[in-house]
Amino acid sequence: MAVVTPNTTFMGYRRDNGRVGVRNHVIILPVDDISNAAAEAVANNIKGTMALPHPYGRLQFGEDLELHFRTLIGTGCNPNVAAVIVIGIEEGWTQRVVDGIAATGKPVAGFGIELHGDHDTIMRASRKAKEFVHYATSLRREECAINELWVSTKCGESDTTSGCGANPTVGNAFDKLYELGNTLLFGETSELTGGEHVVAARCANDQVRERFMFMFNRYQDMINRWKTSDLSESQPTKGNIAGGLTTIEEKALGNIQKIGKRCKVDGVLDKAETPTGPGLWFMDSSSAAAEMVTLCAAAGFAVHFFPTGQGNVIGNPILPVIKICANPRTVRTMSEHIDVDTSGLLQREIDLDQAGDKLLECMLATANGRWTAAEVLGHREFVLTRLYESA
Repeated sequence: MAVVTPNTTFMGYRRDNGRVGVRNHVIILPVDDISNAAAEAVANNIKGTMALPHPYGRLQFGEDLELHFRTLIGTGCNPNVAAVIVIGIEEGWTQRVVDGIAATGKPVAGFGIELHGDHDTIMRASRKAKEFVHYATSLRREECAINELWVSTKCGESDTTSGCGANPTVGNAFDKLYELGNTLLFGETSELTGGEHVVAARCANDQVRERFMFMFNRYQDMINRWKTSDLSESQPTKGNIAGGLTTIEEKALGNIQKIGKRCKVDGVLDKAETPTGPGLWFMDSSSAAAEMVTLCAAAGFAVHFFPTGQGNVIGNPILPVIKICANPRTVRTMSEHIDVDTSGLLQREIDLDQAGDKLLECMLATANGRWTAAEVLGHREFVLTRLYESA
């Protein structure tokens, strides 16, 4: 019997804009690095809130600044977030973030530190945060259709078991969700190198294919501009090499297994952009785990599939990260990090359909409220992508 069908439902939080989340966070979001202390003080004062400190937001300009705003606003707009307190050093950029989040209809309030100082800002923001926690905790989950669940994927610390086991497991689950009309996302632009033609062939039409190749070539140009002799120990990483992957091309062919066999690439996004319809979307993105998952959260995704070989411990403050592993040694030595053990796939104890179903069962449990290993262990990596240095 299929784990997911058109009649499958889960219990989620429906937001005012119609999107459905699986968590109900009240976040304290600093606009810039020098507002981190105030944001963390508010989170310390008001239980049930969570601060998202980061090291950026000052003197950025151009597309780098636009990406900064897109990521912060997208984080606040994510349906896993019930309400947002925004704190910035000055009111102009703070209000820009507030206005972007307010478009969703959720409660949001902004506080500028200039002319107030930390003490007054923390006091005012704490009072409003308390109101927001009361609001969030009064919300109730409701029954939602399976195709309302947005699912993203990214792999990390890959080895030979990734391309043969964990990644195909994600691909199998994606194929099943794609047929139901879910919104799905993959990326990791540099880790498609040598396999980009495979992805291009899967694009739904020439327009999508042209946009995908533009994004791929743009990223390649950036790498070629800054690399030294090669990318040894970066692509592939030392962990990849220890796990038996000798080239980026080998890594790419394993990476691509995550998009399954039946999915078409229906659209292409720039970093932290939000899909405009269902289907499988490619997002131009870094292959660094925390950066990519942060971008997925900013794009509006509610659950994340993260296959790993050698063992990656990544989490995210607002996006539940489900770890899948087919390497029996990693499952044995890092069991506390693994949500779905598919090592039986390579030992011929289960087939690919069964592995995909195990992942979908975990996805449904996560969507219904069960915490992932990364959530239980407190992994809240929130890492913004930069395009270039500040002015």
